[in-house]
Amino acid sequence: MPTMTLRIPTADGRADAFAAFPDRGEQHPGVLMYADGFGIRPVLREMARELAGHGYYVLVPNLFHRHGPAPVVELPEHIGEEARPAILARLMPLIEAHTTERVLSDADAYLGFLTTRPEVSAGPVAVTGYCMGGLYAMRTAAAHPDQVAVVAAFHGPVGADGPDLFSGITAQVHLGHAEGDLTPEALDELNQALDAAGVSHTSEIYPGTVHGFTMSDTDAFSASGLERHWERLLPLLDRTLADR
Repeated sequence: MPTMTLRIPTADGRADAFAAFPDRGEQHPGVLMYADGFGIRPVLREMARELAGHGYYVLVPNLFHRHGPAPVVELPEHIGEEARPAILARLMPLIEAHTTERVLSDADAYLGFLTTRPEVSAGPVAVTGYCMGGLYAMRTAAAHPDQVAVVAAFHGPVGADGPDLFSGITAQVHLGHAEGDLTPEALDELNQALDAAGVSHTSEIYPGTVHGFTMSDTDAFSASGLERHWERLLPLLDRTLADR
């Protein structure tokens, strides 16, 4: 499985990024993958390689490139409950500084970069995101309806911008929520807002999960939640992108 470490020009300097893609000398649909707040690390590289193995060019940018190359904050091999508060204390200022304007400026650069890669086929791409990366994925889709055909967000605060965000989305959407993040009543309200905006979507709570359930290097990890994530994500991508 070929992988690359890249430096992508943005309005605020070069963003380091990780890419994985099949080794078949062909072109493949592009997928922009936004990491969770802990950023690029072995588990994200493994998830990118897993997805690439199904026939996609997967780009994982360093969200906090303005503050240095990934990992911007030193991380242990396993992010447990004891380590989490100190790590989040260092990360929160970076997360708060990553405004909507910065998200969209970077998204322009990342999507533009994908159009230049010889390994990436022409046509729309998918955007996936985890935790806050899920919200960034939704913002990217709303800002680029002509380029983004699929959005998949997992345990992310996708409703944080309010229903106005949804009105710009034309992509097919899947939202996988943690049971610990969203009540059934809140899920109903979110889905009603998506329906009102005309967004074609599936949106569900993954049973027995807490925030961060896809990340195997944290205490939040759920093997069944991660498997459900792949069961929802892969068919969605195949239906929407594989024949392009």
